[in-house]
Amino acid sequence: MYMKLSNMMTRGATRMTRVFMGHMGPRYFSTTVLRNDPGTGVVGGAAAGLLHGFPANPSEKVAVTWVRHFSAMGSRSASTAALNDKQQEKESSDKKWKTPPPPLQTVVLATKPDGTEWKWNCFRPWETYEADMSIDLTKHHAPVTFLDKFAYWTVKVLRFPTDVFFQRRYGCRAMMLETVAAVPGMVGGMLLHCKSLRRFEQSGGWIKALLEEAENERMHLMTFMEVAKPNVYERALVFAVQGVFFNAYFAAYLISPKLAHRIVGYLEEEAVHSYTEFLKELDNGNIENVPAPAIAIDYWRLPKDATLRDVVLVVRADEAHHRDVNHYASDIHYQGQQLKDSPAPLGYH
Repeated sequence: MYMKLSNMMTRGATRMTRVFMGHMGPRYFSTTVLRNDPGTGVVGGAAAGLLHGFPANPSEKVAVTWVRHFSAMGSRSASTAALNDKQQEKESSDKKWKTPPPPLQTVVLATKPDGTEWKWNCFRPWETYEADMSIDLTKHHAPVTFLDKFAYWTVKVLRFPTDVFFQRRYGCRAMMLETVAAVPGMVGGMLLHCKSLRRFEQSGGWIKALLEEAENERMHLMTFMEVAKPNVYERALVFAVQGVFFNAYFAAYLISPKLAHRIVGYLEEEAVHSYTEFLKELDNGNIENVPAPAIAIDYWRLPKDATLRDVVLVVRADEAHHRDVNHYASDIHYQGQQLKDSPAPLGYH
């Protein structure tokens, strides 16, 4: 009896399934091209209506609701699960590979020998020095060869327009002079640096010596900027002169380093002469002997009560040192040697 009842239920369920699929199958799984239903006027007829939410009878409404609800829930659950898995995987990877940030390091501020705070960022306490005031200021390299005479008269010709433009305004004259004098050391050091890299060889210390010269000349400019404030046309003149001189000296150094260094040697001789005239104007009272700028006091280790005259004295000593270095470099080339063959005079700046 039990088996007979079970068979009847199975046959009933099978028959119901066949009827249901026969009725619903064409609507769900038909590949027929959608067309207008003349009965409802809806595009795609009953299949389109069922798929787009317009079921024809209550049984279809139930089926559509069931399919939409559970399929949507299933897809949402699946997407949420996949998103959670990716998030967990990313967090696990970050924990595995991400290193903790380094602790903040305490910035050590430079101080003066007396323990007070160092306020300059353009140079540090260990870069300061005392100028050699015993250097010979009257030394002159007599031009003998053609290149020497060419270098000598080139500098003399360049001095003429400077005398006409600045006349006896030695503060502005010094400012202009330093914008030019700071170029050769940088150009020479840069070219020697590139040469050292190309040839895989040492420079004999000359890269450092020339770059120190350029930095020292720049500090001269920073000092005189505190004394003489350039106006608009003087700034424009500096811009033009520097652009022309940089390219001219760059070409000259590539063609003949001995000529380039000789030109700088004579240029520094003129600088010594100009600062000597500056001192005469200060001593005669034509230029006020104001207190030395703070940057000059710290850079040259001058006394706190130093004046502009003290600054001009140490700057003139620096120029005399640059004169000797560049004449020495030119003499090395005249002897048929390279700068690397003779040690550079280091340790002054």
